[in-house]
Amino acid sequence: MGQKILIADDEPNILISLEFLMKREGFEVVLARDGQEAIDAILRERPALVLLDVMMPVKTGFDVCCEVRANDALQDTRIVMLTAKGRDTDVAKGLALGANAYMTKPFSTRELVDKVHEMLGQESG
Repeated sequence: MGQKILIADDEPNILISLEFLMKREGFEVVLARDGQEAIDAILRERPALVLLDVMMPVKTGFDVCCEVRANDALQDTRIVMLTAKGRDTDVAKGLALGANAYMTKPFSTRELVDKVHEMLGQESG
């Protein structure tokens, strides 16, 4: 098994397709359907990288990002925010809160796979 990735998104179709994509790339995948689930999973599973949707119930991706960055034990966790909100202010907010990268939906699967490999310091296949 490869490195562990958490996918946090409240849209079932996105979760399913991203899970398939990341497993095909050799990653171990953990899923969360809302922001609180994401935080719980990050604390429990310690993923190397989190694909984090911004607009989620309970806690937003911005909230999750803040909590992860506030926890010293999670400083090495890479965060890629995924959002339909592509305005410059949203991107700036995500990066200011500590996200390592930002991708606007819709994005190509190849682009996402390349970004994940880049974030984890790997060559993509």
